[in-house]
Amino acid sequence: MEFSTELKNRGLVQDTSADIERILGEKRTVYIGTDPTADSLHVGHLAWVVLLKRLGDAGHKLILLVGGGTGMIGDPKEKGERSLKTIEEVDHNARAFEVQLRSLLGEQVDFEMVNNALWLREVRLLDFLRDTGKHFTVNDLVKRDLIRRRLETPDESISYTEFTYSLLQAYDYRELNERYGCDLQIGGSDQWTNILSGVDLIRKTTGKEVFAFSFPLITDASGRKFGKSEGNALWLSGEKTSPYQFYQFWLNVEDEKVIDYLKIYTFLSLEEIETIEKEHQVDPGARLAHRRLAEEMTSFTHGDEATKSAIRISGILFDGLPLSDLSGADKEMLVKNAPVFPGAKGQLLVEVLVGSGLASSKREAREFIESGAVTLAGEKLTNPETTMDFAELAILKRGKKNLVVLI
Repeated sequence: MEFSTELKNRGLVQDTSADIERILGEKRTVYIGTDPTADSLHVGHLAWVVLLKRLGDAGHKLILLVGGGTGMIGDPKEKGERSLKTIEEVDHNARAFEVQLRSLLGEQVDFEMVNNALWLREVRLLDFLRDTGKHFTVNDLVKRDLIRRRLETPDESISYTEFTYSLLQAYDYRELNERYGCDLQIGGSDQWTNILSGVDLIRKTTGKEVFAFSFPLITDASGRKFGKSEGNALWLSGEKTSPYQFYQFWLNVEDEKVIDYLKIYTFLSLEEIETIEKEHQVDPGARLAHRRLAEEMTSFTHGDEATKSAIRISGILFDGLPLSDLSGADKEMLVKNAPVFPGAKGQLLVEVLVGSGLASSKREAREFIESGAVTLAGEKLTNPETTMDFAELAILKRGKKNLVVLI
């Protein structure tokens, strides 16, 4: 299967400036840009991180353009203007991005990180207006969806700073073309008009033909983008989002999206994904597709050992596996990610149920116990006068899903 055909079959191509077969028919220098608004990438970035790795593995040279210049302005978003970062914050975040992305892409990929602060912080205003601004009309800019929606909303007007972002992005593409021979830009479909601005600017000012394509935006269950500004960011940094939380996120994606996510995010072959899909349709309750997705994505992001640990912890919390299966590092991750109730040993079971929040009152706690709904380390407890006795850690459950780790 041709590489371009595989990308289309995986749902990774939406808009193109030319036939995708032509765009990817020869080796390119590809770039994608992102502004360093935090010190870690998140799941909203992961689609293009995986796409970059695919392109790199196929022999294309990769450039991540971090917005050390544009990050001080911020691209226009749906609501309100982004908070401005200091130079120190932007530079710190840019360095964190490079370390993270180099680890994810692997040593064999031809990858370079470039910071647009290299040229944007040196741009002279009059030169920029004369050499770049004259190639854009206000009429064209105000027709762009995001800008138009902001202008039509009385309380969400757009500043001149945000309004010029598209010109800066076009300027970046031209600089990358001149300095690094970059001839392909990729990005999310919400950036498509900005991306085309660079293609047009290079054509108008140099006569060269360069290329671009976009990929569809990936959204959560409510239709929102995965992102920091949306309040639903899942970080790729293990310090900000633990491997266990990361694993659980993929394990609990919507049933109707799990196969699409396997195609978009994993490096499993399309043939293997087709087999997984058939098995998933036969027995959806086994959640084979979800487990494979969670395993593949956690392994790609955090490595095999962290993935195995996340799987073990999930098995203990939700599948009744014994705590003896956990290593010391596993136990540390368990305590950090599960609800915890300290000092339970020696207390009455009723008191622990109430104190841990598994019951709202002692009366309710007794009802849960007497009905057989309470277990400690997998053993059913039916006597309300039971005194808690366990070793280092224990899992106290009320029903199948409500639990607490006793310390």
